[in-house]
Amino acid sequence: MWTANNWKEYQLLDASSGERLERWGDYILIRPDPQVIWDAPRRMGEWKRRNGHYHRSSKGGGQWEFFHLPKQWSIQYNGLTFHLKPFHFKHTGLFPEQAVNWDWISGKIKGAARQIKVLNLFAYTGGATLAAAAAGASVTHVDASKGMVSWARENAASSGLSEAPIRWLVDDCLKFVEREIRRGNTYDAIIMDPPSYGRGPKGEIWKLEDSIYPLLKQCARLLGDNPLFFLVNSYTTGLAPSVLTYMISTVLQDRAGTVTSQEIGLPVKSTGLVLPCGASGRWETSNS
Repeated sequence: MWTANNWKEYQLLDASSGERLERWGDYILIRPDPQVIWDAPRRMGEWKRRNGHYHRSSKGGGQWEFFHLPKQWSIQYNGLTFHLKPFHFKHTGLFPEQAVNWDWISGKIKGAARQIKVLNLFAYTGGATLAAAAAGASVTHVDASKGMVSWARENAASSGLSEAPIRWLVDDCLKFVEREIRRGNTYDAIIMDPPSYGRGPKGEIWKLEDSIYPLLKQCARLLGDNPLFFLVNSYTTGLAPSVLTYMISTVLQDRAGTVTSQEIGLPVKSTGLVLPCGASGRWETSNS
C-alpha cells in the first residue's frame, strides 16, 4: 500500500463505527467513512473536542454540525497551501491521501530534466496540478465544476503559483479529450482522478465503471512520442488495483513502460494501522 505519511498539518487520529477523527491544522473534524466497519473504543479526547461533525442521514446525504469552526481555513503541504471549508457530501476540498501521489508526480517531473506538459483531468481543487506546477511542469487543469476550478486557482495563488504555466478549464473531461485529439495536441503526462458518479457542466452523466475504460483509451492517444507517466486514481471499491493495472496495461501496451497499482491509505495515529482510501495505478516510462 502507498501511504501518505509526510503530512505535518493533517492527521488521521482515529477511526471507529463508520467515522474518521481527523486533525486539519488547528481544527478537529469527524466525518463518515463506509470503510470503517469496526467498533473500536473511542479513547481519544478529540472525539469530544471536535470542531465539526458531519452526520450522515439514513435518507441519504447529511449535514454538518459546527463547534467554533471557521467558514474557511488553510493547511500546507511541502510549500503548497490549500484552502479548506466544509461543504456538501462531507468534503473539505482536499483528499489528503493523494499526497503520496503528489510526491511521486513531483519526483518524476523533477527527474525528467526537460520541460513536461501535464494534463490533469477531474482536477478538483488542484492538489496534483499544484504539485506538478511547483515541480516545473506546465499544466492543463480540467474540471466540470466552475466552483472547483475557482477554488483551485485560489490555492495556486496562495501557493505562489499565480504566474505558473497553468491553463484553467471548466469542461467535460471526455469531450475535452476528444477535442484535443482532433486538434493534434499531445501531453507528456496525464493524471486523472475521476469520481465514482458525477455530471458534466451540461448534465452529462458519468459513471466510473461504464466510462473509465473508454476514457483511458482516448487519453492514451494524447500521449506524445516520449511520455513520462500516466496516473489513474479510483475511489470505487469495485475497481481493485489489479483492475487498474490491467486497464492501463491494455491501453498502453504499445508503450515501453511499467505499470504498478496499489491501494493508497492514511496512517491512523491511535492504532498505527493504515486506513485504505482507494487505489492508484501508475504507468511510467522505461526510457528515463
